[in-house]
Amino acid sequence: MSATWLWIGIAVYLVIALYVAWLSRDESLSRLNATMSDYFLGSRRMGGMVSALSYSATTYSAFMLVGLAGLTYKGGVGAFGFEVVYFVGVSLVAIFGPKFWTVGKKFNFVTPSEMLGYRYNNRAVAICAALTSCLFLIPYAAVQLAGVGYLLDGMSDGAIGFTTGTLLATATALVFTYIAGIRSVMWTDALQALFMIISATLVALLVVHKLGGFAQLFQDLSALDGNVLTVPGPGLFSFTTFLGLTLPWFFFSLSNPQVSQRLFMPRSPRALRHMLIGFLVFGFIYTLVSVLWGFSARVAMPGLENADLATPRLLASHYVPPLLGEIVMIGIFAAAVSTIDSIMLTLASMVSRDVYGQLPKHPTEAKQLAMGKWVLPVIALLAYLFAALQLDLIAILSVAASTGLAVVVPAIIGAFYWKRGTAAGALVSMIGGSIIVLGLFLTGAKPLGLPAGIWVLPVTTVLFVVISLLTPAPTAQAERFIQTANGATRG
Repeated sequence: MSATWLWIGIAVYLVIALYVAWLSRDESLSRLNATMSDYFLGSRRMGGMVSALSYSATTYSAFMLVGLAGLTYKGGVGAFGFEVVYFVGVSLVAIFGPKFWTVGKKFNFVTPSEMLGYRYNNRAVAICAALTSCLFLIPYAAVQLAGVGYLLDGMSDGAIGFTTGTLLATATALVFTYIAGIRSVMWTDALQALFMIISATLVALLVVHKLGGFAQLFQDLSALDGNVLTVPGPGLFSFTTFLGLTLPWFFFSLSNPQVSQRLFMPRSPRALRHMLIGFLVFGFIYTLVSVLWGFSARVAMPGLENADLATPRLLASHYVPPLLGEIVMIGIFAAAVSTIDSIMLTLASMVSRDVYGQLPKHPTEAKQLAMGKWVLPVIALLAYLFAALQLDLIAILSVAASTGLAVVVPAIIGAFYWKRGTAAGALVSMIGGSIIVLGLFLTGAKPLGLPAGIWVLPVTTVLFVVISLLTPAPTAQAERFIQTANGATRG
């Protein structure tokens, strides 16, 4: 596809998205006493539909049409099962969402790590959770940047290089975050989510039609490589590999702070319910479309060395009219940017609130907000540098990041359901779990033949429970937190 037309499409998208971002500006951000809640949570006044679309665009990013399609191309139908496990895991939002929303509003929490620090009555818990998120979320943001790089490089046949694509995505995300904080991100997310799912679905159906229809597509898949449609598939998946990938993914909605922070933002419990329902509908459709992309690419272009290029190559092929291919490309670009800017905002809020804000001098809200804005470009630079490594298989890198983030899951569940959980237990489980995850991934070790994704939850749970039982019982503050959260369930 012509690089000129790709640049024109990106320019048109940027003009429209920037206009929407500017319109989303709220008068609260213009006040001298603008708060962290105003900038990072949209003053907790987001509606259900915008929240649902933004939640969808943030979650279903470049990972889906690039990463999941590539995983399907290489691993067959097992990739669909892998994503379905995540989809089922979203049910956790129905359980924990009202609790997050209630305690967030009651105690004015800005970040999930601040919530944990309050519940365990320990600043170190908030700092540890924030730094853990930085450690594992920056690589996940880099995955989104890499998705854009692969997309533009593949569609332009190298005319728009990988580096150019990642730099463009980084700069775009930074601009959106600075215009109006989370409000501009959520409104541009809503625009991007609608654009993304409509264009991707239409083009997927068109490709299947050109390949002879659904019956012919699956017949050709069977003829090409019958293992693609069976479990465990053509060689990527085994039972332990599948389990190692899916277990951390199941808890994605709790462990990833850029997602769980969204539970503080809806203006009411009703808006929160609408957010969840809208996300489930969007996610089911988009999962089917992404898997269909992977299957279609395997039939149309067998033998690709880099599976992450399946979608870019398909969009640039004769199966997709150039205009429609460019529209989908813009949708994927927008989805990646929506995830990147959400991660940047979340990490900036955690660093400024839970690290800088915990200094002995207790910086004011204004100073914390200023620090958050200064941190944004630093986070963007780190993500870009990691993306520049051009590591393979976006989907597996995404799960590796989720494996690391899963170390906070026992502390989160214990915060709401186990009164005996202590700050020491939370700290040891997060620090110990992080060390174990990093050690296993860096060395490639698999104790008893099991990957890190299988070990992370049992090990961190045992650490949390054992250390909690060996340390003093929680304070009255912890009791008050649990009673408030449980009141949400009864209500």
